[in-house]
Amino acid sequence: MKINQKDLWENLTLSNDFMFSKVMRDKEICRETLEILLDKKIGEITYIDNQKTIDINYDAKSVRLDVYVEDEKRIYNIEMQVVNKKDLAKRSRYYQSMIDLNAIEKGEIYRDLKESIVIFICKFDPFGEGLSKYTFENICNENKELYLKDGTSKVFFNTKDYYKERSEDAKSFLEYIEKETTSENNFVKKLEQKIRNIKENKEWRAEYMKSLLREQEIARDNFEKGKIKGREEGIKNLIESFKELGINEEIIVQKLIEKYGLSEQKAKDYLR
Repeated sequence: MKINQKDLWENLTLSNDFMFSKVMRDKEICRETLEILLDKKIGEITYIDNQKTIDINYDAKSVRLDVYVEDEKRIYNIEMQVVNKKDLAKRSRYYQSMIDLNAIEKGEIYRDLKESIVIFICKFDPFGEGLSKYTFENICNENKELYLKDGTSKVFFNTKDYYKERSEDAKSFLEYIEKETTSENNFVKKLEQKIRNIKENKEWRAEYMKSLLREQEIARDNFEKGKIKGREEGIKNLIESFKELGINEEIIVQKLIEKYGLSEQKAKDYLR
């Protein structure tokens, strides 16, 4: 079964990395998203860069940030996470350190470093505690009321438990990502209109198709590696690769049937 690229483009939702980064190119939407998620007023956005790559030197692992935003006081990094690779804690630590190093490279000194907030919007519960939001800051183990105040925090949202959010806007936003359905919420309506506008942009569609081809190459490589490492690992790699592409589950099931000769029920079991 061939993957219809036109259908993929038309069916992209906000949880897709490509679509998310394009929607957040709208400064007003990005600012409003931050205000809703963090429940605080955000200053005028003076710098915004989508899918910013931070590469300190030739032998360091580079970081591609989905959305990077600066205002006068803080740096915000927002990441959309569909697949649980069970590495978010370490990844958030690395992202935050690279953001600081990037600022230092540009001439900042320690005392002038801005606050930085790394945000992950997850379509799963990253810590299994049933919370819709997990916020982490550095505190003293011996005195829980003593904060390090190093200006860093990490916030993880769990769309599975969206209904536990106190703010109606945050609840509607997370529900929209989780269920991928329309909403009467004004901000969600704004997002839906933005997505419609993006899908009419021929240049962005072409850009997505190019990125899709690259990702398909990676998926094929993962499949070949899977054949060497073992059948189970190959199936896992294939599912993760296609999920990250935002490909419909029915198509993933069909690809598993074709590649591995699985029954439809067995393919669905692997997907779950």
